[in-house]
Amino acid sequence: MEKTKKVNEIIGIIDDMLNDASVPRNIKKAILEAKNRLKETGDLKVRVSGAIYLVQSVSDDINIPSHARTQLWALLSELESLA
Repeated sequence: MEKTKKVNEIIGIIDDMLNDASVPRNIKKAILEAKNRLKETGDLKVRVSGAIYLVQSVSDDINIPSHARTQLWALLSELESLA
């Protein structure tokens, strides 16, 4: 039950980033896919690992604004706490 609450909080962070106009499209695409992975059914560790991979793949993008990069790092931290 607690992990479900944590997943919902993470999805909230993702939604905030998706609504931020300064976040580039490629970043939004990756975090939207991560959100979809988290919403799937199945083993939570597999879903979280997939989401971590997607977020990490874009976290070093040079075009991302610094505040969005900080949000991505926070998102990664939250995801890793579930893994």
